[in-house]
Amino acid sequence: MELFVGAAAIAATATTAAVPATAGLIGAGGVVTAGGVAGAVGVTTAAVGGIAAASGASQQAQSQAAMSEFNAKMQEREAQQIEQQTLFRQQRQAKESERIRSALQADIGGAGIDMGSGTPLLIQSTQAEESELDNLLIGAQGRNAASRARSQGALDTMQAGVYRQRGRNYRTVGRIDAATTLLQGFGELTKP
Repeated sequence: MELFVGAAAIAATATTAAVPATAGLIGAGGVVTAGGVAGAVGVTTAAVGGIAAASGASQQAQSQAAMSEFNAKMQEREAQQIEQQTLFRQQRQAKESERIRSALQADIGGAGIDMGSGTPLLIQSTQAEESELDNLLIGAQGRNAASRARSQGALDTMQAGVYRQRGRNYRTVGRIDAATTLLQGFGELTKP
């Protein structure tokens, strides 16, 4: 059975005795020292702590990504609700316009005025034009509001992607930092 300890340990053979390590993690001459063990534990603890911190940051980024995705879904729902409200308002406005047009025709016709020419025709035409413009304005405002909600949703979705990537980056950096800490720490411990 061979036991290698430290940088300079040589195994025993049939004709020679084992030569203990003169320097290394355990200590000079193969003697276990408290400083060597404490140093190794400290380096390991620092590396594990770095991974834990990176993992926590990664989880936080993932939570932020989930919240951004939720916000994006809520923005889409808001856009759909705006579109439904807009359609309802346009229908209501069209009915009100029709009611006003009918009342106007009844008033003009009740007065015995010819509605097919002159001022009565101009009044009816102007009223119909204004009603149509009102309806178009309601539609445009609704489309703009729905578009803003969808744009915000798209931004939230992009932000979720940024958070997800940030989480992956935290994990990667944590692993790299832990490996660097281990390599540097154990390298310092193994110096003569």
